[in-house]
Amino acid sequence: MLDKPAFRNAMRRRRCLIPADGFYEWQAGATSGPKQPYFVRAKRGEGGAPPPLAFAGLWETWTGPNGEELDTAAIVTTDANRTLSAIHPRMPAFIAPADFDRWLDCDAVPAEEAAALIKPADEALLEVYPISPAVNRVANDSEVLIAPLSTQTEQSAPPQPLKSSRIKKSDDQPTLF
Repeated sequence: MLDKPAFRNAMRRRRCLIPADGFYEWQAGATSGPKQPYFVRAKRGEGGAPPPLAFAGLWETWTGPNGEELDTAAIVTTDANRTLSAIHPRMPAFIAPADFDRWLDCDAVPAEEAAALIKPADEALLEVYPISPAVNRVANDSEVLIAPLSTQTEQSAPPQPLKSSRIKKSDDQPTLF
């Protein structure tokens, strides 16, 4: 990360955390068929709900040719841990709550020390499970997109794309749509 000119200054001066409940990853099938989507999240805690995750992030302000400014952010990735390596070779780098201050304090924590926090997640942190291919359509926005495929669903016909009239909004989950 420090050797790449595009990220060198951001790593020194503009580190951030990107909160998430989880993320999607796709695995290519053994045949030429469609890729299987998976949802990756923190394992459920004592309260039943999985805790949120914090991705290591870098931000930058880009200045265009006409002087316009655009704030951008990137999620830092690292090699996949053993759990995810069967699906994809890379994964987001997670920052543990105990390390939030070290990651964010660009004045007191040198980039080299912060870079040591970029590593594959502990095997005990994450759970991974297959989900419906409905996630591949941007018009779909419901909790179905993170629900595990059941044995019954896997044995039945492929799920039909969700229609916007069928989208059920959850009171505890914000939506952009």
